[in-house]
Amino acid sequence: MAISIYPISPVAFSIFGLDIRWYALAYIAAFVVGYFAFHYFMTGKDENIKLSKKQIDDLLTYVILGVILGGRLGYVLFYNLSFFIMHPLEIFAVWHGGMSFHGGLIGVIVATLLFSKKENLNALRILDILALIAPIGLFFGRIANFINMEIMGRPTDMPWGVVFVGYNDIPRHPSPLYEAMTEGILLFIIMYCLYKYTNLRKYPGALGGMLGILYAIFRIICEQFRAPDVQIGFLTSWGLTMGQLLSGLMLFISVFVFIYAIKANRKN
Repeated sequence: MAISIYPISPVAFSIFGLDIRWYALAYIAAFVVGYFAFHYFMTGKDENIKLSKKQIDDLLTYVILGVILGGRLGYVLFYNLSFFIMHPLEIFAVWHGGMSFHGGLIGVIVATLLFSKKENLNALRILDILALIAPIGLFFGRIANFINMEIMGRPTDMPWGVVFVGYNDIPRHPSPLYEAMTEGILLFIIMYCLYKYTNLRKYPGALGGMLGILYAIFRIICEQFRAPDVQIGFLTSWGLTMGQLLSGLMLFISVFVFIYAIKANRKN
C-alpha cells in the first residue's frame, strides 16, 4: 500500500508580497551550514592550509556564484537546451527550478581555481575541504526537490511508494529522498571518516577525487529508481539516463584525479 502525501506548496512563506520558496531556503541553508562547516574544517589543527576569515568570506562568494551559474548553465546545456533557445529569458528564472549538480560542480571548480590563483593558494587543498561539505548542500537540495515534487521516481509497488494526492495516483519511488540519504547523509559520513581517519587529506586532490567517485556511484544507482527527465527520456534502448551518462564521465575523471593525487604526492 502506497504512502499518500498531500502536496506542499513550493512557497514556504511570503514577506510583503514576496514569495520565499523552499528551493531558495534549501540553498540558503546549504550555504549557511556549509560556511560554518568549511570554517570548522579549514581552521582544524590537522589542516595543511589556513585561510583568514576574510579569505573564507571571499571564497564563499566565489562558491555561491559558481554553484548558481554553473548549476543553471549545466541544466540549460545538459537537460533542456532546445527549450531555453526558444525561451532565453527563462534561463534567469531560477525560481522555477532546474539546476544541474554536474554543472554546479564545474562552476565550483572554476570559481575555486580563480580564487586560488588570485590568493596564491593550493586549489586542490581547498577543493578537498569543499568536498567534505558538498553533501550538505546535496541533502538540502534533494529535500527541496521532494517538496516541489521534482525528479520523482519510477512507478513502484513497494510499500514505501509515494502518491501525491490530487497530483498523480501512481505510486512512485521517492527518489529525491533516496538521493538525500545516499548523496547527502551517507556521502557526508563517508567523506568525514576518510578525512578524519585516513591519510588522504595529506594528498591534495585525493578527497576531491573520492567525492566524485562516490557521488557518481550513488547517482548511477539512484537513477535506476528515478524517472528520466520528460524532455529527454532515456538516451538508449536499454535505459541510460542523462544523469547516468554525466555521472559515468564524472566517475572516469574522478578516478584519474584520485590516482594522480596519490602518485604525484608520493613523489614529493
